[in-house]
Amino acid sequence: MWVRIGVITGLLVVALPVAATAAPPAPQDRFRLKPGARGKLCLSCHTTFQDTLNRPFVHTPVKAGDCTDCHDPHASSHGKLLAADAAAICSSCHAGLVPDKAQSVHAPVVAGQCIRCHDPHAAKNKANLIAAGSELCAGCHAEMAKTISQVKFRHAPVAGSCLGCHDPHASGKSAFLLKKEVPALCNDCHRADQPAFAKQHMNYPVSKARCTSCHDPHGSNNAGILWATIHPPVVNKMCNQCHQEASSPNALAVKRAGFELCRGCHSAMVNETLSRNRVHWPVLDKVGCRNCHSPHASARKALLREPAGRLCGTCHADTIGRQEKSLAKHAPVQEESCATCHSPHASDNVFLLQGRNVVDLCVTCHNWREHSNHPIGEKAVDPRNRNLTLDCLSCHRSHGSPFKSFATFDTGADLCIQCHQGVRR
Repeated sequence: MWVRIGVITGLLVVALPVAATAAPPAPQDRFRLKPGARGKLCLSCHTTFQDTLNRPFVHTPVKAGDCTDCHDPHASSHGKLLAADAAAICSSCHAGLVPDKAQSVHAPVVAGQCIRCHDPHAAKNKANLIAAGSELCAGCHAEMAKTISQVKFRHAPVAGSCLGCHDPHASGKSAFLLKKEVPALCNDCHRADQPAFAKQHMNYPVSKARCTSCHDPHGSNNAGILWATIHPPVVNKMCNQCHQEASSPNALAVKRAGFELCRGCHSAMVNETLSRNRVHWPVLDKVGCRNCHSPHASARKALLREPAGRLCGTCHADTIGRQEKSLAKHAPVQEESCATCHSPHASDNVFLLQGRNVVDLCVTCHNWREHSNHPIGEKAVDPRNRNLTLDCLSCHRSHGSPFKSFATFDTGADLCIQCHQGVRR
């Protein structure tokens, strides 16, 4: 085909050849398969796949016989001859499952593991789920499922399906994949304006409070699905011991700030804490004890908000991270038992260490006399700093080290020559 291009100004008219091109094939015809061959042709070899097609819920491309929507019939860099990465294939049709700036996203979604929950071809359950209801969630959340099955009082929605409260893919507004933030989610079922509900909560306006500060949303051995450990004022329904009266305009406000609120009942502990040389800073700020303890109820002893390791890690992330990278693992850190070595409230020792000194603390687990005859203790002066004495931490890092035995340097030679300069080579 030739196209003539002319210019009005009188310049030379040029004739250019233009190659005639056919329109590109439609995506479904990109392999130029014979009519009707796309699904039927595959089934001629994959004969057992017919059983899959007989399941109640069949994925739309499979039902249409469009195997090549997901698979390359010739060769692929991906398993199962997939035309692309599995997550990319799914998102090409199922975009928008994760909202922008989502507050929480389900781990399999983040990892692009759609087939952890869905059968890509067909299933007995809606949405091609590989199992029905909470049974599917229990496949990964086995420990939680076991706990729920053993409690005396189970939250009614849990008996039905986890999807009553959680979005299986992502939540745009809430943590833990919750469809709504608490208490709005709870208020969908529990009417706070009902007389029985108000009486049970001592007429406090709890419709504006965080229900999970008292209640386990899955189930509990305590009536009212209260958490395993309950603060005595809550048990005795003495809300006004800490809060303003229920009739007050600001009923949920606490009567005092920081540790002063807790001092009324825990005066001995507070006085003991304040008598020490070093006090853990969360005790002293405006939030006080509530930095670490739940004021109402908790799944853990001592009303801790989180397991000890995670709780301490919210401020001491670098320390927890060092343990994860450490060649050796110190048992108390590994077991999230920070209080084995540190006092959580106050101490007369550096780093809030328990006991009289570092050596006394370490020998509760380690017999250092069998470990080494190296001088240690109050009479052994550290040659690197004459103001310090030698103790276990002079050579070891208790939270982790890239060297053996938590050593601060390579134990081959580098550790010793920190003090013994005369043997340096």
